[in-house]
Amino acid sequence: MLVVLAALGPFLAKPFNIDDPLFIWTARQIQAHPGNPYGFTVNWYGSVDPMWNVTANPPLAGYYLALAAGIFGWSEIALHFAFLPFAVAVILGTHRLARNFCSRPALAALTTLFTPVFLISSTTVMCDVMMLAFWIWAVALWVEGMERDDVWRLGGAGLLVALAALTKYYGVCLIPLLAAYGLMEKRRWGRWAAGLLIPLTALCAYQWVTRALYGYALLSEATDYAKFAKGFFGEAGINSGLTALTFTGGCLAVVIFFAPLLWRARVLAAFAGVTILTVVALSLGGILLRNFNWLQGLGRALVELQIIVWTIGGLGVLALAVADVLGRRDARSWLLGLWVWGTFLFAALFNWTVNGRSLLPLAPAVGILIARRLEQTALSGRKTWPRRVMICLAAGAALALLVTRADFSLATAARQSAQQVCARYGSSGKTLWYQGHWGFQYYMEALGATALDIKHSRPRAGENLVLPLNNTSLFPPKPETASLREVIVVPGPRLLTTWSGGAGAGFYAATRGPLPFAFNHVPPEDVAIYDCLPAPSKK
Repeated sequence: MLVVLAALGPFLAKPFNIDDPLFIWTARQIQAHPGNPYGFTVNWYGSVDPMWNVTANPPLAGYYLALAAGIFGWSEIALHFAFLPFAVAVILGTHRLARNFCSRPALAALTTLFTPVFLISSTTVMCDVMMLAFWIWAVALWVEGMERDDVWRLGGAGLLVALAALTKYYGVCLIPLLAAYGLMEKRRWGRWAAGLLIPLTALCAYQWVTRALYGYALLSEATDYAKFAKGFFGEAGINSGLTALTFTGGCLAVVIFFAPLLWRARVLAAFAGVTILTVVALSLGGILLRNFNWLQGLGRALVELQIIVWTIGGLGVLALAVADVLGRRDARSWLLGLWVWGTFLFAALFNWTVNGRSLLPLAPAVGILIARRLEQTALSGRKTWPRRVMICLAAGAALALLVTRADFSLATAARQSAQQVCARYGSSGKTLWYQGHWGFQYYMEALGATALDIKHSRPRAGENLVLPLNNTSLFPPKPETASLREVIVVPGPRLLTTWSGGAGAGFYAATRGPLPFAFNHVPPEDVAIYDCLPAPSKK
């Protein structure tokens, strides 16, 4: 617990960014109207829409935020502090589950903690770590309940599955995962399956309630949105699979550092050979990075090199699951295998885009698999010195903390850019319009600026329009409607970032970059200021 607090404590003051505002606004709505969490409008894609049509998550995290804010307030430190117990719960739950799977539960818990995806996700107020906390404890109680025929543990697991699904829709995947484990463990259906009726009942109730409130069953709508967005933003085929492998290896980078202890040299050489040949073939065929043509020269070469490194790590993650199944052939190995491969395939094939948040559920399973693999190699006669294990863990921790620090700097730059813009242009008495969303939107709104609705807003001559260039849903004005006044440059992360098309980093969506984080030259956070012009005369 103290290690978790020491790792995350320095990031408690992180500014809100990415999708944090959606959860905060939902919490504010819940405080005012507890029975109608999505009964408000929001400008998130450039125009005003109902919140129930914008969000792709159920409301449980919003209810928790509303409660926490009612006690601690709405500041960054207060809300990040309120989410710390879920990060602690994930690590304690991983340790609890690992005790049933290996002899090194502390190692499994620490490798989970020091993955970039876990540390970054734990510095947000989004639903991901909260869902994972329910997930890991549901699996732990389910495994213990199956072993002991304990109906209370099985029922508790079912309740936690329901909470996971009502926190983030991916939690629904626990139902088939735990059912598969139960069938492999018991070889037949029995009363143990009754625990899964709890989440099924809760989801049916959620469907009914949301349809009554909004005219749409939001669980079904989330599935439809994923299909639409996948077709609109996504990339099919081998390139999508390569991106998913790259993100898997980077988000779980600790696997690369442990690789020499997990695999023999010829296996590592095979991973490297397959990866290099694939990347070179795609590059020569014009497929690799075809959607990122702005990456050129040394920057492009650095991105390609990092794709190779992290793809090797991604192959290592999937191979760990396969090797565990082949080596042990028991229900527990199948549980971990289905957990890893199911999450990977969802992120690669079914989610609207590959991103770090979708791969977060892999972290505990991979931590346990690393511990089990080291245990297995020791039994086969290969010595694993404790000092080497600690060196690998320390290297993984250092990288994870550096990446988390870069994400912190990115969020800080977004807040600073909003503050600088409003300090210069927000006191004129005129409406200050802006585009862009995420943390920039949150702070611009807090400072009195107005989001531009591209369908209905009509800025007047002499007013200003602000566009943060490293953002989303931007619609630059036509030359006849606005002229560029200046570009405010705000320094962000320097040589490492989680979000920059210019550097090739797209932790939150691979549509921005093919890497979850990138070591590269990182452009500053530029903000363009436009002077709105009189409407052209009609002739």
